[in-house]
Amino acid sequence: MKRRQFVTNSAIAATSTVAIAACNQNTTTTTTGSLPRIDWRMATSWPQSLDTIFGGAETVCQRVSEMTDGRFTIAPFAAGEIVGGLEVLDAVQSGAVECGHTASYYYVGKNPALGFGTAIPFGFTPQQQNAWLYHGGGLEAMRKIYSDFQIINFPAGNTGTQMGGWFKRQINSISDLNGLKMRIPGLGGQVMSRLGVNVQVLPGGEIFLALDRGAIDAAEWVGPYDDLKLGLNEAANFYYYPGWWEPGATLEVQVNQSAWERLPQEYRQVLETATYEANLNMLSKYDALNGEALQKILAGGTQLTAYPQDVLAAAQRESFALYEENASQDASFREVYEQWQNFRQQVSEWNSLNQLTFENFVVQNSV
Repeated sequence: MKRRQFVTNSAIAATSTVAIAACNQNTTTTTTGSLPRIDWRMATSWPQSLDTIFGGAETVCQRVSEMTDGRFTIAPFAAGEIVGGLEVLDAVQSGAVECGHTASYYYVGKNPALGFGTAIPFGFTPQQQNAWLYHGGGLEAMRKIYSDFQIINFPAGNTGTQMGGWFKRQINSISDLNGLKMRIPGLGGQVMSRLGVNVQVLPGGEIFLALDRGAIDAAEWVGPYDDLKLGLNEAANFYYYPGWWEPGATLEVQVNQSAWERLPQEYRQVLETATYEANLNMLSKYDALNGEALQKILAGGTQLTAYPQDVLAAAQRESFALYEENASQDASFREVYEQWQNFRQQVSEWNSLNQLTFENFVVQNSV
């Protein structure tokens, strides 16, 4: 039997009566049949126009409703409808909403180790990130961090390896970064700052105007499909690669711990299954859409440009210097970093053997 069918049937056919504690003012709970009717709200960090990222939140909500025959519903809200795109964690922590769909690295100012939950510079590919989270102890490590915020997190989307951002002028060497105003969040932003960049953190819906009007000189978002949706190709001419700061960016559903504990066990299983589905679906969708979108961007005159080697080398050097500094100053960062490093060595050795050699041959010997 398929897992989806199993979870659906177990949730709807359950015969035990579930006692639910009094919910906060944003949760409606009524008993219908053997399981309660529960209505949640989900704040997100995304504009609704981005059908991939906001679509990840919608996938979770749709599947939860379908697998519970409409007894457990979650309504997703775009950035700004309840809280700003960078305020989702605060809303979930306070209980203003029961859950949110966001990126953990938006909140590294609260704890730098939160960067690992999304992506860190020169970190994991999407496949490696999922391996670390689901089977390498990563999710347990992140949940330990989130316990300080009374939140439990679930991977619920991955953008794939991202592009390196849009620039109004060319970057020919490391010196060209000095004084550049760039939108880039997370630990990647901290690395860019160490390279001389004036870092700005803006939600997705504000990037185009800031770049178009010259408030910033450069910006990174995701990749061709979403960047085209935001119109970033109309605000800057130079499109750089690779996105070394986000080689496999994971998005997540954050759930208020008290709200989670009030859920029946059947609904917890449903929500967890829905986030698995959203995680896989988003990555697959991006891989299917980005190639065609890139061709449209290039047809419009955009110049596709690789980062100079001195920029990449300096960025990698500063990235690991930053990690070592954080590890020496913050015990929670050090705990996650050491575990992450051990897994990185293991999975990198394996993938360099089984995957990298194959991909290099295919690229160099295409027919």
